[in-house]
Amino acid sequence: MLIYDSIGPNPRVVRMAMAEKGLTIPTETIDIMAGHNRQGDYIKKVPAGGTPALALDSGQVVSEITVIAEYLEELHPAPAIIGTTAEERAETRKCVRIIDLGYCEPMANGFRATEGRPMFEPRFPIVSVAAGQELKAIAAKKLQWLDGLMAGDWVCGDRFTLADILLFCFVEFGAQVGQPLPDGLTWLPAWRDRVAARPSAGA
Repeated sequence: MLIYDSIGPNPRVVRMAMAEKGLTIPTETIDIMAGHNRQGDYIKKVPAGGTPALALDSGQVVSEITVIAEYLEELHPAPAIIGTTAEERAETRKCVRIIDLGYCEPMANGFRATEGRPMFEPRFPIVSVAAGQELKAIAAKKLQWLDGLMAGDWVCGDRFTLADILLFCFVEFGAQVGQPLPDGLTWLPAWRDRVAARPSAGA
């Protein structure tokens, strides 16, 4: 297997998932700043152009971060980052979807339409600058909602899961691109510190 890696929160999610499982997979770095993910052999392998991607020994290429994490979990069930029972897996997948659609998507698209506009506008359709600002506000509201909802150490209570990895990588990225955690939160700042203390956070 081979991981096509790059900068950005999406590849970091997969690197953290691998680190939590103690997996070492050879990597090839794709220069997304230069647009190498949208040309040449890479775009033929990954038509959507996103990173990361996982090239299997069979020649098949698996893309999308949650799909890659699910695949690695099936190959290496322990330690589990999705779950060991049907109930645990359902809870993790529910939280991943809520975080992905409710926070990650508006936060990332808000960045692409504003600070990231010079890089992304020539590459694919993005919303207006004004809509980008609205998406940032939506992402912040979702974080406030999540902050009031959470109670345990981790998103799924006492289990550290892919939901924590996804949220952490995008919260950290948001802080780097002008979208820090909103003021007045209580659960999320302490949670972020707990995740940052894990060895996998350095992946």
